[in-house]
Amino acid sequence: MHWLDWAAVGAYFLVMLLIGLWSHRRVDDVSDYFTGGGRMPWWLTGISHHMSGYSAAVFVAYAAVAYDYGITVYVWAFLPLALGTGVGAWLFAPRWNRLRERYQVASPLEYLVRRYNLPTQQALAWSGALLKVFDVAAKWASVAVLLKVFTGMSMTNGILLTGVVTLLYCTVGGLWADALTEFGQFVIQGVAALSMMWVVLDRLGGVSGLGTLWHRLPAGHTDPLVGPYTAGFLTAYVVVKLFEYNGGMWNLAQRYMATDSPRSARHSAGLSAALYLVWPAVLLLPAVAAPVLMPHIADPQQTYALMAQSYLPVGLVGLTLAGMFSHTMAMASSDANAISAVVTRDILPAVLPGFREVSTARGLRAARVVTVVFITVSMVVAIEADHFGGVLGIIVGMVAAVMGPISIPMLLGLLPAFRRCGPRAALTSWALGLGGYFFVKYGLDGASQTTVVVTPLVTSLVVYAGLGLLLPEPDAEADAVVAAVSGPEPGSGTATHPVAKRA
Repeated sequence: MHWLDWAAVGAYFLVMLLIGLWSHRRVDDVSDYFTGGGRMPWWLTGISHHMSGYSAAVFVAYAAVAYDYGITVYVWAFLPLALGTGVGAWLFAPRWNRLRERYQVASPLEYLVRRYNLPTQQALAWSGALLKVFDVAAKWASVAVLLKVFTGMSMTNGILLTGVVTLLYCTVGGLWADALTEFGQFVIQGVAALSMMWVVLDRLGGVSGLGTLWHRLPAGHTDPLVGPYTAGFLTAYVVVKLFEYNGGMWNLAQRYMATDSPRSARHSAGLSAALYLVWPAVLLLPAVAAPVLMPHIADPQQTYALMAQSYLPVGLVGLTLAGMFSHTMAMASSDANAISAVVTRDILPAVLPGFREVSTARGLRAARVVTVVFITVSMVVAIEADHFGGVLGIIVGMVAAVMGPISIPMLLGLLPAFRRCGPRAALTSWALGLGGYFFVKYGLDGASQTTVVVTPLVTSLVVYAGLGLLLPEPDAEADAVVAAVSGPEPGSGTATHPVAKRA
């Protein structure tokens, strides 16, 4: 790359670090560190939610799907995000905010002790934390692929560079640093993506070339569902993303908890849903058009990077690379904050009873140490990503499949319709769902991608709802939690008081 491109990347990293240092002054306790003290404006959390929802995998794994199959990548990968987040704006976002407001929780899993019991909370916490290590590792690997194309940097060095910079700013500043850097990243990414789209349209013959592009693409590239991406796969993916993007991905629940009211949380989710509907189409247009403009790319994962190098002027190449960094750093930093919340608020107090009454200073120190450990371990796994199915294999085959068993008890436990689903339903659905995943993934030869994603999801959903119906576990404490997060709003005349934790 030209020195101007390096200057753009360096300036980007410097700004992220300065934001982290500025945010450090806003963090006085664990509530500030994990939920921004409930003081974040809805537009900031909405953009943060959106930016935390996808990574550089868009420019690597998903760009490869766009190159090989066309517009189907938008249909099955991103429309479900818009739909799921839009539904969650009414169903889940306000409930997460009420949890923070009425029970003073700082982790999305803290309420599970009240709603179910301690073993259920621990099962979801440990398995979810392990899953997140692999999820974030896939994001580091995505960035490393891009760096290798742009600069020739080795995969290992690329993973270490991105991880260390992310580690520095998110460790000192907590959720405020995450949200503010994600806003800055959104602006940078916007300039880079619009520049790339403009150049591609120019290569196609101007805006009018967009109308003729669809007739010039290879056969099947305009089909909404094609290849392994079937209607069954899409249906399962929609349901998975409904749970994942409304709290199953813990860092996204934190965005709703960080707003000042349930109404603001709903607005935050609505903004994120609108962005998921529009912005991925802008990001992926170059990759969809690539078979027309660059028909002989040997490795489709390099599509976006090769187009940027070939078409963009000096300076914009570096800005585009920074924009690609932005998505991964946004998601990874927010995941690290969420994992730190779960470990320090849910796991450590259960494992180390003395940790339940730690001082504010010690709690913050523990949160930062856990953040460092999580990012470090995920970078180690990223270096060995090929052993786990590569970037897309981890994101779709592992994360999408395992997310259902972990998130179903957590999300449905917030809803009145499932208030009689108790610890037995939660733990059994979790265990059988994960068991179903390992059976079809490693016990069946030639299981399709659809089968791998559908089996654990359907198993967990049926078992959870079925046991709640056939073997209900009515509990006054669980009913109180569900009633508290379902309303009414404070000031309406009905007071809701925190309930004691179960032993």
